[in-house]
Amino acid sequence: MTMETLEFQAEARQLLQLMVHSIYSNKDIFLRELISNASDALDKLRLAKLQDGLEADTSDLHIEIEAGGAGSDGGARTLTVRDNGIGMTREEVVELIGTIAKSGTAELLTKLKEAQLAAATESPELIGQFGVGFYSTFMVADKVTLVTRKAGTDGHGTRWESAGEGTYSIDDAPDAPVGTTVTLHLRPKDEEDALYDYAEEWKIKEIVKKYSDFIAFPIRLVSAPGEEGETLNSMKALWARPRSEVTDEEYHQFYRHISHDWTDPLEIINMKAEGTFEYEALLFIPARAPFDLFQRDARRGLQLYVKRVFIMDDSKELIPDYLRFVKGVVDAADLSLNISREILQQDRHIQMIRRRLTKKVLSTIKDLMTGNPEKYATFWREFGRAIKEGLLSEPDNHKPILEISSFATTASEEPTTLAAYVERMKEGQEEIYYLTGESRSQVENSPHMEAFREQGYEVLILTDPVDEIWVDAVTEFDGKKLRSIARGSVDLKKDEESPAAEGDFGPLLGFLKEKLDDQVKEVRLSHRLTTSAACLVSDADDITPALEKMYRAMGQEGPRVKRILELNPGHPLVSGLRAAYERGADDTTLPDTAELLYGTALLAEGGDLEDPARFAKLLADRLARTV
Repeated sequence: MTMETLEFQAEARQLLQLMVHSIYSNKDIFLRELISNASDALDKLRLAKLQDGLEADTSDLHIEIEAGGAGSDGGARTLTVRDNGIGMTREEVVELIGTIAKSGTAELLTKLKEAQLAAATESPELIGQFGVGFYSTFMVADKVTLVTRKAGTDGHGTRWESAGEGTYSIDDAPDAPVGTTVTLHLRPKDEEDALYDYAEEWKIKEIVKKYSDFIAFPIRLVSAPGEEGETLNSMKALWARPRSEVTDEEYHQFYRHISHDWTDPLEIINMKAEGTFEYEALLFIPARAPFDLFQRDARRGLQLYVKRVFIMDDSKELIPDYLRFVKGVVDAADLSLNISREILQQDRHIQMIRRRLTKKVLSTIKDLMTGNPEKYATFWREFGRAIKEGLLSEPDNHKPILEISSFATTASEEPTTLAAYVERMKEGQEEIYYLTGESRSQVENSPHMEAFREQGYEVLILTDPVDEIWVDAVTEFDGKKLRSIARGSVDLKKDEESPAAEGDFGPLLGFLKEKLDDQVKEVRLSHRLTTSAACLVSDADDITPALEKMYRAMGQEGPRVKRILELNPGHPLVSGLRAAYERGADDTTLPDTAELLYGTALLAEGGDLEDPARFAKLLADRLARTV
């Protein structure tokens, strides 16, 4: 194939411009990104030989760094990073470098632009978080050349080159060795802009030691390709070292390497199991949620090693989906090096590791809750929604998940645990009350809350979409049943109070049931209302309207569930409606009033009117008669 000049994908072009005119003060990270990419390529080659039978020499897998033109001799300053890993085909080069083939591109650009507008100077996490580390080379180089050849292929390699201006050239490279070589034509040194001389040996050593010391392959500083050179990194597996021998900074750099998150982790978890089945694990709880936490196609899972040999990057079988934010490494001693995903799903050792990791993560979060409330508050803010998914997927872990969960409450602006709620329960209260809704404001102003507020009962405020589902899966906590105040019948009346006799309102209730038969299954008097005229409630075993809407949005149409209309017998509208009905049941305005009463009850809880135009017309006609 001949040389081509191609344009970057639009999003990639925008990203390049942000890198060229970099807003980041810490430009050193470009080298960490290149080394990380090289390390991945070496892992992939070793794995392809192990699992796919690829014929390749893996006896000396390594990364070389070569500097050119350093010092004051005026030579062209270059920095080259090369590996003898898996390499890329021409098509892969175009796909991986000419485009950003990853979901979340729009979010990335938005965040980068926001950071630029805010004159942020310490936001390098945005580079690695979105998996576009290669582009960071344009922070320090005015031209980048990449030469690569895919292992196991015959013929030519590929040469890619760009000045980061919106286009790149791609051509054949007949003599390219297997692997990838990236050469940066460095910009002039400008220390005021934190742009150092990256061809200087001391600077290269400093960056490698700081960011990449733990890389499992030797990183060699050489003066020519193929030289033995000086090995710059220790290559020690952090998870195999005692915690007392590893600094927090080393852990943080390793976390950044495997997660592409440039913030420090919230918590570090070390595990070591010995005996019949041995494994070591080093896990991290991030300090913030990744942008794709709730995207189906997001990469998730832990890195799996067997006896220090990398096996796979995203083993979902090692951690349940509701803990998908946990990053880390598991190194098992007794698994086959040739293990497949299919075998992983059924392997009893993997299942045992999964159970133990899950238990350890949940207990660590519980320790944060009791020992470091500030850290726990950060954790719950970022990952609480995901954690509650476990109440649906793991019934055996209901108790530990509920114990580490927090919920908004009417008792305070601060979230509460269920244990703290139970401690505050009123004398004689046997149930934990909650109400679901779209927002705190909507829940607090709901008619269903009136009697509970008046009589001092605390109610949990559940506003996450997952709350609508898990409350049906969890029946109790600490022997106390969970109870929605918008479902079933509620009677909070004090013994000395006598509710209005149902018989006094019997004819009106029958009339309203007849007129609203398409909308409601029953009309009855309420003990949960104190100021509103009416509200709608669900039967104890019916699904909620929000859940019904959720199923419809997912394309799961089910039968429409009728609800119960409850009336406040002490409200002037209800008593007036009864008097009007008693004066003349054939009053032609009464059916319209019934519709308005139902509509206002629906609107009060944030529901959607079936025919908003008709409701508006009825309301306007009724208002016109009053002025």
